[in-house]
Amino acid sequence: MRYRKLSPTGDYTFGSSGQDFYTGIQAVAQAIQTRLNLLKESFWRDMEAGLPLMQEIAGTPGSQSNLAAIDATVLQIVRETQGVSEVVAYSSDYNRTTRAYTYTGLVQTIYSETIPFVGTLGT
Repeated sequence: MRYRKLSPTGDYTFGSSGQDFYTGIQAVAQAIQTRLNLLKESFWRDMEAGLPLMQEIAGTPGSQSNLAAIDATVLQIVRETQGVSEVVAYSSDYNRTTRAYTYTGLVQTIYSETIPFVGTLGT
């Protein structure tokens, strides 16, 4: 697997030939991060790809059923990422004061190694 690196500001890197790409486990980690940061309807080539933050998540109260739906969406995106064999662990938390939803997880890759993923929605 090969995946283009992102700059510290989140843009694709160019100009360094093969050094602009990750391979192996680093490529899987980059793919997970990129897919979870992509918002639904923002990629012209696949309008269904991405996290439905504005369509389904933003503005929803922090009820357990809504949090379960957000968890299911995040997990689906991670599971469907190329190079991911399975999600080994996952947890999330919703802070009612800051209205921030955080998630952490661990995935098994096709390279027989596990890698973590983490993110925050809101704030």
